[in-house]
Order: sequence, then structure tokens, then C-alpha cells
Amino acid sequence: MPPDTAISEPTRIGDLIKYEAPQRYSREQETVLNGQTLELGAVVGKVTATDKLVELAPAASDGSEVAYGVLVEDAAPSGADGQAVVIRRHAMLADNKVVWPAGITGPQVTAALAQLEAKGIILRTEA
Repeated sequence: MPPDTAISEPTRIGDLIKYEAPQRYSREQETVLNGQTLELGAVVGKVTATDKLVELAPAASDGSEVAYGVLVEDAAPSGADGQAVVIRRHAMLADNKVVWPAGITGPQVTAALAQLEAKGIILRTEA
């Protein structure tokens, strides 16, 4: 019998979303800025000047410092802007499946969580 090996599966949308409103009320299709590499569960901001999604950037001052929503699919547009679906309102997400930007601080996470909660997006610890 082979030795025990860890089994790793990619995150799926059902792992992230624990509740969302019916009739796609929680979701919006948005434009993701060319050159971004974002995965399912990524917290995103929206650049005010371009109206395009980017990875949340708490230290920025272009609109992307505000948590706009959470992606429900991978997005890595190359050569041109791309489209992705984002949870924008009224949803419950698994906290261990939300993807924060590298280097984000505790106070920045707290601020982003408050911004998401103001949109009706809450995170819950998954059992």
C-alpha cells in the first residue's frame, strides 16, 4: 500500500459561497483590468478612473483601496481587459476561502471586512 499522500483540490465556487440571494441578485459581471492575475475568492477593488477591477490595494488612493467585492471565478486577462463575475451584495462567504492580497495588515483586513459588510457580504468561519 502506498504511503499516505495529501490530496489537494482546487477551490470551487461552492467552497466559497455559503449563501447568496436568489436570481443572481448578489452577482455582477465586471471588467477586470488587463494584466491582473486574480483567483476565485480574491477581494477586489475598483479603480475609479477606469471603472475596472483590480486586486484590493489598501494603500492606494485610486478607488482600489475600497473592498468592492469578491470574485467567484479566476480572472487573468492578458492582452486586453477581461470579464469576471463578482459577489457585490447580500452573500455569506467562507472566510478560509477568501483571498487577501499579499502583505495586507490586520487593520486593513478589518477595514475591508467592514466595507464588505456594508454591502451585505459577510464572512463566516467554515466548520
